[in-house]
This record gives sequence, C-alpha cells and structure tokens, in this order.
Amino acid sequence: MNTAITGITTDNAPDNSRAEELELAQLIVSSLNLEVAAADIDPAAPLYREGLGLDSIDVLELALAISKTYGLQLRSDDENNLKIFSSLRSLNEHIQQHRSK
Repeated sequence: MNTAITGITTDNAPDNSRAEELELAQLIVSSLNLEVAAADIDPAAPLYREGLGLDSIDVLELALAISKTYGLQLRSDDENNLKIFSSLRSLNEHIQQHRSK
C-alpha cells in the first residue's frame, strides 16, 4: 500500500479545518487499520489508489464509518464520489457541508 505522508499541519488550512482533517484522518486510520499515523496523512494527496492507496473495499468501509460517525450517508452511485474521495481535504469539506448537526 502506498502512503501519502507529509503532515497534516504543514499546510495553509485554517486551524479548525486542520483539526477536522486530523479527526477524519484518525477515523480513516482506525477504521481501516492503516499502518500510518493520522497526522502524517497529506490532506491534499489522493485517497484512492495512488497517494494513501485505498481500494474500493476500503472506500466502502470508510463510507460506513463516516455514516456512523457523522450521520452522513455517502451513496455508491453518487456521481461526485471521485471528487468527494479525491483527498482527505475534499472528503472533509464534503462532510462538513452535509453532516447532521
């Protein structure tokens, strides 16, 4: 598995976005049992295939974990999935815009 590692706090995202990205990265690591520190996941690197190296089964498991954690249903037939799952940052932005408050 490839890993995209540069550090979550080295970018120019606002502090609250970095905290949300780190929380999501921790969910990804714990739900998929990845051997990488959550803080080392590059928020702009691809999640699927290249970058973090997730496969379609990983994405399905992650969608389930996101549903349970954030109350957000991610549908497998959503035409925006490639964009939504393109990076930690894009996934976090989608979650923050659509999550149950």
